[in-house]
Amino acid sequence: MDFIRKHPRIALFLALLILFLGVGLDNRLKVVHYVIESSKISKQIRIALVTDLHSCDYGENQKDLVSALGDQNPDVILLGGDIFDDVLSDDNTLAFLDGIQGMAPTFYVSGNHEIWSRRYGEMAEQLKKRGVTILSGTNHQLTVGNQTISISGIDDPDYFTYEDSSQSTTSQLERATKEIQDDHFQILLAHRPESIKMYQKYPFDLVLSGHAHGGQWRIPYLLNGLFAPNQGFFPKYAGGYYQLGQLDFIVSRGLARESTRLPRLYNRPELVIVDVK
Repeated sequence: MDFIRKHPRIALFLALLILFLGVGLDNRLKVVHYVIESSKISKQIRIALVTDLHSCDYGENQKDLVSALGDQNPDVILLGGDIFDDVLSDDNTLAFLDGIQGMAPTFYVSGNHEIWSRRYGEMAEQLKKRGVTILSGTNHQLTVGNQTISISGIDDPDYFTYEDSSQSTTSQLERATKEIQDDHFQILLAHRPESIKMYQKYPFDLVLSGHAHGGQWRIPYLLNGLFAPNQGFFPKYAGGYYQLGQLDFIVSRGLARESTRLPRLYNRPELVIVDVK
Protein backbone atom coordinates (compact mmCIF):
# COMPACT_ATOMS: atom_id res chain seq x y z
CA MET A 1 0.00 0.00 0.00
CA ASP A 2 2.88 2.37 0.77
CA PHE A 3 4.27 1.78 -2.72
CA ILE A 4 0.90 2.66 -4.28
CA ARG A 5 0.65 5.88 -2.29
CA LYS A 6 4.22 6.88 -3.08
CA HIS A 7 4.17 5.79 -6.74
CA PRO A 8 0.56 5.94 -7.98
CA ARG A 9 1.49 6.25 -11.65
CA ILE A 10 3.84 3.28 -11.57
CA ALA A 11 1.26 1.24 -9.68
CA LEU A 12 -1.41 2.13 -12.23
CA PHE A 13 0.92 1.21 -15.07
CA LEU A 14 1.72 -2.16 -13.49
CA ALA A 15 -1.97 -2.87 -12.87
CA LEU A 16 -2.83 -2.05 -16.48
CA LEU A 17 0.09 -4.17 -17.71
CA ILE A 18 -1.10 -7.15 -15.66
CA LEU A 19 -4.62 -6.69 -17.00
CA PHE A 20 -3.34 -6.36 -20.58
CA LEU A 21 -1.29 -9.54 -20.32
CA GLY A 22 -3.95 -11.42 -18.38
CA VAL A 23 -6.52 -10.86 -21.09
CA GLY A 24 -4.04 -11.25 -23.93
CA LEU A 25 -2.64 -14.57 -22.74
CA ASP A 26 -6.07 -16.20 -22.60
CA ASN A 27 -5.57 -19.42 -24.55
CA ARG A 28 -9.00 -21.00 -24.18
CA LEU A 29 -10.46 -22.59 -27.28
CA LYS A 30 -12.94 -20.49 -29.23
CA VAL A 31 -15.20 -21.29 -32.17
CA VAL A 32 -15.05 -18.85 -35.08
CA HIS A 33 -17.85 -18.76 -37.66
CA TYR A 34 -17.73 -17.58 -41.27
CA VAL A 35 -20.62 -17.49 -43.73
CA ILE A 36 -20.06 -17.44 -47.48
CA GLU A 37 -22.48 -17.71 -50.37
CA SER A 38 -22.33 -19.57 -53.66
CA SER A 39 -24.80 -20.06 -56.48
CA LYS A 40 -23.52 -23.66 -56.67
CA ILE A 41 -25.04 -24.47 -53.29
CA SER A 42 -28.79 -25.01 -52.92
CA LYS A 43 -28.80 -26.03 -49.25
CA GLN A 44 -26.39 -24.93 -46.54
CA ILE A 45 -23.28 -27.04 -45.97
CA ARG A 46 -21.30 -26.74 -42.74
CA ILE A 47 -17.52 -27.26 -42.91
CA ALA A 48 -15.29 -27.62 -39.84
CA LEU A 49 -11.64 -26.63 -40.34
CA VAL A 50 -9.13 -28.00 -37.82
CA THR A 51 -5.50 -26.96 -38.28
CA ASP A 52 -2.21 -26.84 -36.40
CA LEU A 53 -3.25 -28.93 -33.42
CA HIS A 54 0.39 -29.99 -32.96
CA SER A 55 -0.80 -32.69 -30.56
CA CYS A 56 -1.60 -30.06 -27.93
CA ASP A 57 -3.70 -30.83 -24.87
CA TYR A 58 -7.42 -30.06 -24.88
CA GLY A 59 -8.50 -31.92 -21.77
CA GLU A 60 -8.86 -35.59 -20.95
CA ASN A 61 -9.22 -37.52 -24.21
CA GLN A 62 -9.28 -34.11 -25.94
CA LYS A 63 -12.87 -33.68 -24.74
CA ASP A 64 -12.82 -29.86 -24.96
CA LEU A 65 -11.99 -29.89 -28.66
CA VAL A 66 -14.01 -32.99 -29.54
CA SER A 67 -17.10 -31.66 -27.75
CA ALA A 68 -16.78 -28.24 -29.36
CA LEU A 69 -16.56 -29.88 -32.77
CA GLY A 70 -19.49 -32.20 -32.13
CA ASP A 71 -21.66 -29.32 -30.92
CA GLN A 72 -21.27 -27.67 -34.34
CA ASN A 73 -22.70 -30.72 -36.17
CA PRO A 74 -20.47 -30.37 -39.26
CA ASP A 75 -21.25 -32.02 -42.59
CA VAL A 76 -17.54 -32.46 -43.26
CA ILE A 77 -14.34 -32.10 -41.21
CA LEU A 78 -11.17 -30.84 -42.88
CA LEU A 79 -7.80 -31.35 -41.16
CA GLY A 80 -5.49 -28.73 -42.61
CA GLY A 81 -2.06 -30.02 -41.60
CA ASP A 82 0.17 -30.12 -38.52
CA ILE A 83 -2.42 -32.15 -36.66
CA PHE A 84 0.55 -34.15 -35.36
CA ASP A 85 3.78 -32.55 -34.14
CA ASP A 86 7.44 -33.36 -34.77
CA VAL A 87 8.39 -33.05 -31.07
CA LEU A 88 5.35 -33.68 -28.87
CA SER A 89 3.94 -37.17 -28.40
CA ASP A 90 1.20 -38.33 -30.77
CA ASP A 91 -1.07 -39.24 -27.84
CA ASN A 92 -3.26 -36.13 -27.90
CA THR A 93 -3.65 -36.25 -31.66
CA LEU A 94 -4.66 -39.90 -31.61
CA ALA A 95 -7.17 -39.22 -28.82
CA PHE A 96 -8.65 -36.41 -30.91
CA LEU A 97 -8.88 -38.61 -34.00
CA ASP A 98 -10.53 -41.35 -31.94
CA GLY A 99 -13.00 -38.81 -30.56
CA ILE A 100 -14.15 -37.55 -33.96
CA GLN A 101 -14.21 -40.91 -35.72
CA GLY A 102 -17.60 -41.31 -37.38
CA MET A 103 -18.67 -37.75 -36.58
CA ALA A 104 -18.55 -36.65 -40.24
CA PRO A 105 -16.55 -37.46 -43.38
CA THR A 106 -13.01 -36.34 -42.58
CA PHE A 107 -10.22 -35.27 -44.94
CA TYR A 108 -6.58 -34.39 -44.26
CA VAL A 109 -3.56 -32.76 -45.89
CA SER A 110 0.00 -32.83 -44.56
CA GLY A 111 1.71 -29.99 -42.73
CA ASN A 112 5.39 -29.17 -42.48
CA HIS A 113 5.86 -30.46 -38.92
CA GLU A 114 4.46 -33.85 -39.84
CA ILE A 115 6.96 -34.05 -42.68
CA TRP A 116 9.79 -32.82 -40.43
CA SER A 117 9.06 -35.63 -37.97
CA ARG A 118 10.35 -38.12 -40.57
CA ARG A 119 7.53 -40.37 -39.36
CA TYR A 120 4.94 -39.20 -41.86
CA GLY A 121 4.22 -42.70 -43.16
CA GLU A 122 3.41 -43.87 -39.63
CA MET A 123 1.16 -40.87 -39.05
CA ALA A 124 -0.65 -41.45 -42.33
CA GLU A 125 -1.40 -45.03 -41.30
CA GLN A 126 -2.91 -43.83 -38.03
CA LEU A 127 -5.17 -41.46 -39.96
CA LYS A 128 -6.30 -44.16 -42.36
CA LYS A 129 -7.04 -46.57 -39.50
CA ARG A 130 -9.51 -44.01 -38.18
CA GLY A 131 -11.30 -43.54 -41.48
CA VAL A 132 -9.64 -40.25 -42.49
CA THR A 133 -9.19 -39.68 -46.23
CA ILE A 134 -5.73 -38.32 -47.06
CA LEU A 135 -5.67 -35.86 -49.94
CA SER A 136 -2.29 -35.83 -51.69
CA GLY A 137 -2.76 -34.03 -54.97
CA THR A 138 -6.12 -35.74 -55.16
CA ASN A 139 -9.76 -34.82 -55.34
CA HIS A 140 -12.81 -36.31 -53.64
CA GLN A 141 -16.43 -35.83 -54.62
CA LEU A 142 -18.59 -35.69 -51.50
CA THR A 143 -22.38 -35.81 -51.59
CA VAL A 144 -24.05 -33.83 -48.82
CA GLY A 145 -27.81 -34.19 -48.93
CA ASN A 146 -28.74 -33.92 -52.60
CA GLN A 147 -25.70 -31.94 -53.73
CA THR A 148 -22.10 -32.78 -54.51
CA ILE A 149 -19.07 -30.74 -53.51
CA SER A 150 -15.49 -31.19 -54.68
CA ILE A 151 -12.70 -31.35 -52.08
CA SER A 152 -9.11 -31.17 -53.35
CA GLY A 153 -6.00 -31.28 -51.21
CA ILE A 154 -2.27 -30.86 -51.67
CA ASP A 155 0.73 -31.76 -49.55
CA ASP A 156 2.95 -29.33 -47.71
CA PRO A 157 5.88 -28.22 -49.92
CA ASP A 158 8.36 -30.02 -47.67
CA TYR A 159 6.69 -33.28 -48.69
CA PHE A 160 8.36 -32.91 -52.07
CA THR A 161 11.77 -32.51 -50.42
CA TYR A 162 11.62 -35.35 -47.91
CA GLU A 163 8.97 -37.78 -49.17
CA ASP A 164 8.50 -37.65 -52.95
CA SER A 165 10.69 -35.43 -55.11
CA SER A 166 8.94 -36.61 -58.28
CA GLN A 167 5.98 -34.37 -57.44
CA SER A 168 5.53 -30.64 -56.78
CA THR A 169 2.82 -28.28 -55.61
CA THR A 170 2.03 -27.45 -59.23
CA SER A 171 1.84 -31.09 -60.34
CA GLN A 172 -0.48 -31.91 -57.45
CA LEU A 173 -2.74 -28.96 -58.21
CA GLU A 174 -2.89 -29.99 -61.86
CA ARG A 175 -3.77 -33.57 -60.97
CA ALA A 176 -6.31 -32.61 -58.32
CA THR A 177 -8.23 -30.31 -60.66
CA LYS A 178 -8.06 -32.48 -63.76
CA GLU A 179 -11.45 -34.12 -63.39
CA ILE A 180 -13.47 -31.72 -61.22
CA GLN A 181 -16.78 -30.50 -62.57
CA ASP A 182 -17.41 -26.78 -62.93
CA ASP A 183 -20.91 -26.95 -61.49
CA HIS A 184 -19.68 -28.45 -58.20
CA PHE A 185 -18.64 -26.19 -55.34
CA GLN A 186 -14.84 -26.58 -55.31
CA ILE A 187 -12.75 -26.50 -52.14
CA LEU A 188 -8.97 -26.59 -51.86
CA LEU A 189 -7.39 -27.67 -48.58
CA ALA A 190 -3.74 -26.53 -48.46
CA HIS A 191 -1.63 -26.05 -45.35
CA ARG A 192 0.30 -22.94 -46.40
CA PRO A 193 -1.51 -19.64 -47.03
CA GLU A 194 1.50 -17.81 -48.49
CA SER A 195 1.05 -19.73 -51.76
CA ILE A 196 -2.40 -18.26 -52.40
CA LYS A 197 -1.35 -16.65 -55.72
CA MET A 198 -0.58 -20.12 -57.03
CA TYR A 199 -3.92 -21.48 -55.79
CA GLN A 200 -5.76 -18.63 -57.51
CA LYS A 201 -4.71 -19.95 -60.92
CA TYR A 202 -7.13 -22.85 -60.49
CA PRO A 203 -10.94 -22.89 -60.46
CA PHE A 204 -11.53 -23.13 -56.71
CA ASP A 205 -14.41 -21.40 -54.97
CA LEU A 206 -13.00 -21.70 -51.46
CA VAL A 207 -9.41 -22.17 -50.21
CA LEU A 208 -8.77 -23.19 -46.59
CA SER A 209 -5.34 -22.98 -44.93
CA GLY A 210 -3.56 -22.77 -41.58
CA HIS A 211 0.19 -22.67 -40.77
CA ALA A 212 0.39 -18.98 -39.81
CA HIS A 213 -0.77 -19.46 -36.18
CA GLY A 214 -2.53 -16.11 -36.34
CA GLY A 215 0.79 -14.30 -36.46
CA GLN A 216 1.34 -15.46 -32.84
CA TRP A 217 1.03 -11.98 -31.30
CA ARG A 218 -1.95 -9.81 -32.14
CA ILE A 219 -3.21 -6.56 -30.66
CA PRO A 220 -6.83 -5.64 -31.39
CA TYR A 221 -7.14 -2.78 -33.92
CA LEU A 222 -3.36 -2.30 -33.97
CA LEU A 223 -1.55 -5.50 -34.96
CA ASN A 224 -3.06 -8.23 -37.12
CA GLY A 225 -0.24 -10.67 -36.51
CA LEU A 226 3.42 -10.09 -35.64
CA PHE A 227 5.17 -13.00 -37.34
CA ALA A 228 4.17 -16.06 -39.36
CA PRO A 229 6.29 -18.88 -40.79
CA ASN A 230 7.29 -18.27 -44.42
CA GLN A 231 5.66 -14.82 -44.37
CA GLY A 232 7.91 -13.12 -41.86
CA PHE A 233 6.97 -10.06 -39.84
CA PHE A 234 3.52 -8.50 -40.21
CA PRO A 235 2.14 -11.33 -42.39
CA LYS A 236 -0.56 -10.55 -44.92
CA TYR A 237 -2.42 -13.80 -44.37
CA ALA A 238 -2.09 -14.43 -40.63
CA GLY A 239 -5.64 -15.55 -40.03
CA GLY A 240 -9.18 -14.62 -40.98
CA TYR A 241 -11.30 -14.19 -44.10
CA TYR A 242 -9.99 -12.72 -47.35
CA GLN A 243 -12.03 -11.95 -50.47
CA LEU A 244 -9.78 -12.32 -53.51
CA GLY A 245 -11.91 -11.54 -56.55
CA GLN A 246 -14.39 -14.41 -56.83
CA LEU A 247 -12.35 -16.59 -54.46
CA ASP A 248 -13.13 -16.95 -50.75
CA PHE A 249 -9.95 -17.56 -48.73
CA ILE A 250 -10.00 -18.48 -45.04
CA VAL A 251 -6.90 -18.94 -42.88
CA SER A 252 -7.32 -20.54 -39.47
CA ARG A 253 -5.26 -19.26 -36.56
CA GLY A 254 -4.95 -22.90 -35.52
CA LEU A 255 -4.93 -24.74 -32.22
CA ALA A 256 -1.25 -24.80 -31.17
CA ARG A 257 -0.69 -23.88 -27.53
CA GLU A 258 2.09 -25.52 -25.50
CA SER A 259 3.97 -26.55 -28.64
CA THR A 260 4.98 -22.97 -29.50
CA ARG A 261 8.14 -21.29 -28.22
CA LEU A 262 6.33 -18.05 -27.51
CA PRO A 263 2.86 -17.80 -25.96
CA ARG A 264 -0.04 -16.58 -28.05
CA LEU A 265 -1.03 -12.98 -27.33
CA TYR A 266 -4.60 -11.81 -28.05
CA ASN A 267 -4.73 -14.82 -30.31
CA ARG A 268 -6.90 -17.54 -28.82
CA PRO A 269 -6.68 -20.95 -30.52
CA GLU A 270 -9.65 -21.48 -32.79
CA LEU A 271 -11.89 -24.06 -34.35
CA VAL A 272 -13.18 -22.64 -37.64
CA ILE A 273 -16.71 -23.30 -38.86
CA VAL A 274 -17.64 -22.27 -42.42
CA ASP A 275 -21.28 -22.23 -43.50
CA VAL A 276 -21.65 -22.24 -47.27
CA LYS A 277 -25.09 -21.04 -48.34
